[in-house]
Amino acid sequence: MGELSRQIQQRLDNAYESLRHAHAEGDIYLVDISQEEIKELRRIAANNDIGIDAPRCD
Repeated sequence: MGELSRQIQQRLDNAYESLRHAHAEGDIYLVDISQEEIKELRRIAANNDIGIDAPRCD
């Protein structure tokens, strides 16, 4: 896995964790921000032919 792949995966992991936390806290603004960050990171990954792991559900 290259450096770009690792960075995108780490940022996605963080964004999904933030999204879970925002949902739990009822923070709609943070939910929106996290969803947009995830969408953008997935777009970057797709544009660079980078496979990404599915979000963890723990």
